[in-house]
Amino acid sequence: MSLNGFQILFGALMALLAAASVAAVARRAVTRREGLLWAALCLVACLAVLWPGVTSTVAGWLGIGRGADLVSYMAVGILFVGFFATYVRLRALRRELTLLVRRIALFEGAANEENDDEEN
Repeated sequence: MSLNGFQILFGALMALLAAASVAAVARRAVTRREGLLWAALCLVACLAVLWPGVTSTVAGWLGIGRGADLVSYMAVGILFVGFFATYVRLRALRRELTLLVRRIALFEGAANEENDDEEN
C-alpha cells in the first residue's frame, strides 16, 4: 500500500491526538471513558483516511451515496453532540458560580455586620 502525503500527515496527527487522550486520562484531566472515546475516534478517523474504500462500503450499507458524505454526516453529528455537552457543562458551571458568589456575598455581609456591631 502506497501512502500519500496527506495520509501520512493525517495519520501522524491522529496518533498525536490519541496519545494526548491517553495522557489526559493518566493526568486525570478526563475520565477513562472520555479518553478512550477520543482515542477510538482518532483511530476510526485514521482508518477512514488510510482505507477510504471502507467508508464507501459502509455508506452503501446505510443507503448513503458516497463514503465522503458518510464521513461528513458523522463529523457533523459528533460536533453537535460535543457542542451540546459543552453547553450543558457551561450552564452547570454558570449555576455553580452563581451559587458560590451568593454564598460568599452572604458570608461577607454577615462578617461586616459583626464588625459593625463590635465597633458600636
